[in-house]
Amino acid sequence: MPEKASINDVVVFCGGRGTRMSEKTREMPKPLIELGEFPILWHIMKNYSHFHAKHFILTLGYKGDMIIDYFLHRHPLMQDFSVVLDNIQVPRNKEDWELSFIQTGTNTLTAKRLLQCRDSVREFPFMATYGDGVADMDIRALIERHTDLKKKHGVIATITITRPFSKYGILKLGGDLVESFREKPQMDEFVNVGYMVLEKEVFDYINPDEDVMFEETLADIAADGKLGYYIHEGFWHPMDTYKDYVDLNKMWRESPKWKIWTE
Repeated sequence: MPEKASINDVVVFCGGRGTRMSEKTREMPKPLIELGEFPILWHIMKNYSHFHAKHFILTLGYKGDMIIDYFLHRHPLMQDFSVVLDNIQVPRNKEDWELSFIQTGTNTLTAKRLLQCRDSVREFPFMATYGDGVADMDIRALIERHTDLKKKHGVIATITITRPFSKYGILKLGGDLVESFREKPQMDEFVNVGYMVLEKEVFDYINPDEDVMFEETLADIAADGKLGYYIHEGFWHPMDTYKDYVDLNKMWRESPKWKIWTE
């Protein structure tokens, strides 16, 4: 088990509709889509919990009642247990997490969802991430990077970026022939994968009268020279499409690269 991370509060965006995965999200919110026997949301939380973060603030929206039902009723039963029939008691949960369920609205965008979590954040800085991607993230290294950038440059937010692999093979042409073919190479550009460390001042950039994506807030912070980054060189995979769902479940059965926890 790694040394204890210095941040305990983690906001997880759980309210979107996940329209690109309508095969599954017609029936459930995207964070509850199964990755093995547990939802992808559980996998994300296990990554943070591995670094001792225990307080998860879930921004509920589309079918949010199903997320509440999962953690209060279904998840405790995902283990071996016995009961006495004339005095039935739900078994204790294996995870010692504290969950704050925040009703942020069915159609609210992410910046406003985050703003509604302000009173649930107990200490600053805090962390935030999306509820639809898994990574072998070194949370402690991310926090250290943010701390360093805050001292050097006064950043109020640090995002995690990585270079994804192309979904397509890349060809180089020469006349009538293909000179070379690279199967799904790693791209040169970086993308934001979530796993953010945020200071209290981030809330000052969110207008409560506007409903925008948090990426717009990050753009404003970057324009003021207060946005840092941490480069993640390891594994990251989003669950954006049904193919991602199939691929990630195959990985979970064979070689789950994001599973850095041991219990």
